[in-house]
Amino acid sequence: MQIIEKSSPCVVNINTVMLMQDAYMNVTPQQGMGSGIVIDPKGYILTNNHIVENTHSMVVSTFDGTRFEGKLVGTDPMSDVAVVKVDPGKKKLKAAKLGDSDKIRVGQISIAIGNPFGFMLRGPTVTVGVISALNRTIQADRGVFENLIQTDAHINPGNSGGPLFNKAGEVIGMNSANIPFAQGIGFSIPINTAMHIARELIEHGKVVRPWLGILGLGITKELADYYNLSASEGILVTRAFANSPAGQQRITANDIILSVDGQKVTDMSQLASYVRKKKIGDVITLIIRRGNLEGPVSVRLAETPTM
Repeated sequence: MQIIEKSSPCVVNINTVMLMQDAYMNVTPQQGMGSGIVIDPKGYILTNNHIVENTHSMVVSTFDGTRFEGKLVGTDPMSDVAVVKVDPGKKKLKAAKLGDSDKIRVGQISIAIGNPFGFMLRGPTVTVGVISALNRTIQADRGVFENLIQTDAHINPGNSGGPLFNKAGEVIGMNSANIPFAQGIGFSIPINTAMHIARELIEHGKVVRPWLGILGLGITKELADYYNLSASEGILVTRAFANSPAGQQRITANDIILSVDGQKVTDMSQLASYVRKKKIGDVITLIIRRGNLEGPVSVRLAETPTM
């Protein structure tokens, strides 16, 4: 396929070494592997956090066998995104052509390219499938990951960090996880999400996220009836952290959030998704119901504190 010939040079192999210490204080090297996507000819490579976190060293290899020492720029365990940097010297690295993952539709062709078992051979391994579902949430060993692309293009463990292409040869996702024992199911992080995280890591070395500072529950009919709530939908605040943006505006437990900036909200994932798209310092307006009183509360978002 012409797409594969043009796209393969942007896919790299990442071999890692992690130093593991046993109960007797003996240190032994443990090797790992994965894939990556060249996102900048200057040597920036997009990959998964779980591939490169806590590594002692890493070697990045291109499809033609050229090897580079990889340096970690930054990682984000929450999204499983990381950025690695190599010094290409006189070598011309080919950056991937990025698509718009917001335009993906179920049923579209998907092409997964990567390094499934650590052998580049004469090029990476390719599997073809379709987009099976969007906005999927999975529980993995590394945590809960939201808004993933589901594809039936087979994704092996070493394919993690590699690209998911559309039929135009544009990267629409970064392959990140497959569910053990679930045949034919693979997941990718939307490229728009991955690149947003990557830019934060390159610029700041970490991901700077806006913070509202509440915990809550989406109101169901059962919840409303049980607690005799004054609203049948919205978000019931179960905790507002004292020094958080919400807490500073005197939002408290048992308040009900009905909407944010004019948009109805029915669960915490919906509210969290909206807040993630904002910047630190942005002001959002919540419609709060407290008892029989209802009105707007303006909240200026702050940076999520380090836990």
